[in-house]
Amino acid sequence: MTTFVNQLKSEIARIAKKEIRAETQQLKKASAQYRSDIAALKRHIVALEATVKKLSKGQLKPVLKVDKESSTPLRFRASGFATLRKKLDLSAEQMGKLIGVSAQSVYHWEAEKSRPRTSQLPSIAAARKLTKKEAWAKLGL
Repeated sequence: MTTFVNQLKSEIARIAKKEIRAETQQLKKASAQYRSDIAALKRHIVALEATVKKLSKGQLKPVLKVDKESSTPLRFRASGFATLRKKLDLSAEQMGKLIGVSAQSVYHWEAEKSRPRTSQLPSIAAARKLTKKEAWAKLGL
């Protein structure tokens, strides 16, 4: 009788293992598919964040309306630009918004670490012609 009981137990264990293997195989496949889907979504998020970052760094639009290119060549002096900003009583951020650049660019120009592009010189020249009241009005302050 003991051999019959042992055979019955071993047969039950064999069938149970077979059933469990089939169930776990399906779970393993589903889990692998979920992991690959999650990885694809993460890659997509990284790409979208890079696109948003690139778009947010896009060119700023100047507040000033600049006339067509003038016939006289435009010059830039860092000390004169700093004096202009102080005369208009504007922060670097406000001056940058007025011209259409970042505050960091304004700081770099004043510290003579860099120079404005030739395309930005007309905006600076237009800012030179403004009074303090007009500059503040353009910024909406």
